[in-house]
Amino acid sequence: MSIVETPDVAVDTPQDRLRLAKDAARVTARLTSGQKADALHAIADALVAHADEIIAANADDLARGERDGIGAGLLDRLRLDARRVAGLADAVREIAALPDPVGEIVRGHRMPGGVNLEQVRVPFGVVGAIYEARPNVTVDIAALALRSGNAVVLRGGSAALSSNSSLVAVMRDALEAQGVSPEAIQSVDAFGRDGARALMHGRGYIDVLVPRGSAGLIETVVTESTVPVIETGAGNVHIVLDETAPDDWARDIVVNAKVQRPSVCNAAETVLVLRSAAERLVAPVAAALQAEGVTVHGDETVRALALGVQPATEEDWATEYLSLDIAMRVVDTLDDALAHIRQYSTGHTEAIVTADVRNAERFLAEVDSAVVLVNASTRFTDGSEFGFGAEVGISTQKLHARGPMGLPELTSTKWLGRGAGQVRV
Repeated sequence: MSIVETPDVAVDTPQDRLRLAKDAARVTARLTSGQKADALHAIADALVAHADEIIAANADDLARGERDGIGAGLLDRLRLDARRVAGLADAVREIAALPDPVGEIVRGHRMPGGVNLEQVRVPFGVVGAIYEARPNVTVDIAALALRSGNAVVLRGGSAALSSNSSLVAVMRDALEAQGVSPEAIQSVDAFGRDGARALMHGRGYIDVLVPRGSAGLIETVVTESTVPVIETGAGNVHIVLDETAPDDWARDIVVNAKVQRPSVCNAAETVLVLRSAAERLVAPVAAALQAEGVTVHGDETVRALALGVQPATEEDWATEYLSLDIAMRVVDTLDDALAHIRQYSTGHTEAIVTADVRNAERFLAEVDSAVVLVNASTRFTDGSEFGFGAEVGISTQKLHARGPMGLPELTSTKWLGRGAGQVRV
């Protein structure tokens, strides 16, 4: 039986899109876990079936981006090829296979008067997302929203306009073919900045708004929104190498964290080397980075120990490069490394490479970031790597959600009480 609900009004404004999403949220909230999974599998199949047209639309965005000079980092995030489209479809299937959080009992008890209470997970309703040059986010957030019983309104930015338009059309058609309201996936890209403003000021229609992108975009959304925002932060990510760090671990972890995909927020941007390890580690780590095309920006000690290092400035310590650049600094002690991180970190991800259990445990306890790692690449800070299928974003705030956000983070809770005629005295 179809549960598509067709609106009676024409869509002329971004506010109309928000209204349609709010109406659709009542439908998605009623879907069974099986219906949601079937809809997601249909979306995954449709992405693969329409890969050629998605890639062709993406080529238009890439050509425009190159003309506009948006930079290598954004171009890499923007790019879709057959492998990446297949990866998007695989992520959707992984999300479909995850446990449905809706209806999960968080806690419960019987009140003294006999009323049975349960706190259960429920969908937010309508999830909004504002992001830049990330067509993968269009699919990831839509799939996570649907699996958790929500509708979604997307603002993907002008850089990915053609790609997002194609992806949204494919997903909406797949939903409609499954008998699910396509209005559960909305885009306000066609309205430009007016669409973004509608999302930020959509109180009563948008239940939560997630920004993903540059520090400037996130700051604008956090500052201007009248709806609740889950803040995702820029990634000025640090790796500390202490005096016990094994040579191969130090080299391999730093290179992977910087080079494997430099344009993403979990890529390493600063390496801090304890002075007791500097003569052993600085030169080989810098050389390994340079062999991969990385420009190293170092302090005086780093420049004295390694060849071809550019002078680092105060600005470098605070920079999220999102490119094949990295800052390197020698610090006297772990205390100094922790102080540097407190001053410059964006609260995203930090790592230490060490064989000293005390240093490892101290680092885990004292670093106040969303993800803190010992002897592992910062590239693991990712919803897919964490087993969430994909992620809405990586929250650097402390309320409601922190770190990679998956299905539970797209739910709220409500209390259910079942009585037998009790009254309060």
